[in-house]
Amino acid sequence: MRFPSPLHQQNATLWRAGRRKPLSRRPHQCDRQSKPANHLATIVATVPKDFSQITWNAAIEAECRRIIDQAIQEDLADSGDLTTLALVPADATGQADIVARQPGVVAGIPAAQLALATFDNEIKWEFTAGVTDGSAIVAGQTIATISGPARSLLSGERLALNLLGRLSGIATLTALYVAAAVGTKARIYDTRKTTPGWRHLEKYAVRCGRGHNHRLGLFDAVLIKDNHLVVGAEASGGRRFTPAGAVARAREFVSSETIVEVEVDTLDQLRQVLPAGPGIVLLDNMSVNDLRCAVVIRDELAPDVELEASGGVRLETVAAIARTGVDRISAGALTHSAPWLDIGLDWRQAPRTK
Repeated sequence: MRFPSPLHQQNATLWRAGRRKPLSRRPHQCDRQSKPANHLATIVATVPKDFSQITWNAAIEAECRRIIDQAIQEDLADSGDLTTLALVPADATGQADIVARQPGVVAGIPAAQLALATFDNEIKWEFTAGVTDGSAIVAGQTIATISGPARSLLSGERLALNLLGRLSGIATLTALYVAAAVGTKARIYDTRKTTPGWRHLEKYAVRCGRGHNHRLGLFDAVLIKDNHLVVGAEASGGRRFTPAGAVARAREFVSSETIVEVEVDTLDQLRQVLPAGPGIVLLDNMSVNDLRCAVVIRDELAPDVELEASGGVRLETVAAIARTGVDRISAGALTHSAPWLDIGLDWRQAPRTK
């Protein structure tokens, strides 16, 4: 994806800065030889390699309608837009441009359309040629022109802009992460660190930024973390699971189509868990050197298992992480730390009565 100038320059600077630092090669524990586990090939080959990826669909639209209904209630309550009702004639019409105040990637156009249509289905949209969700835009660029009853435009503009600004901010930050990993095989993933009630929408925005969706919820994949090992047991009061034992137990519990992922935080744990045949191993808060080492171990013992780097991933560090050879990088920051993209409404003509 090509970015408008300011974003492109920032990506290029980060990429060049990362490449200037040579990767030192020092003796490390990953140099120890281990016996390959060839029996993994059949197990891992049957495991789906990715989670379901979000597109705009009925589930997202239903979630969006719930958000819109709640937002309208908190904004208008039982009295309505007092200022607009007092000052704007009921039969006034108007036309305005939705304009980007800064460069970025657009996301949330269908959500904004739903918002304004909820206020008034007579509002019309005319989009700038080539601008859709996922489009890169520059500061000052018009995304769309809207026209219709002036009261409805005035009352609904903030909700529509809130949806666009929030989702476009996520798409923009995601696109920066994706750009920083260009030239590697690493794919950028989101997490479940989303705004309650907004998960479908925020994960959709990640896709608009060319990122990938991790599991949508607890229901659609197994992800064994350290807390599961602390609390879980083979029976009430029984022996605690090892990571490998937990993978084996999970495989017995779920269907063969369900992804089983397990978290490790040491290279020894990685060696121990690979023979159990997880689909993905999450490498939690490992250093760049350890991540590189983990790839060597995986390639020797179980090349079909994918490795996911996670924990404290930032825009400043993602390029170096990607160059270690991991397959996936998950970053909660895509959704929980994305700044809003500044998008405003400029009236093209003052409201006028018929």
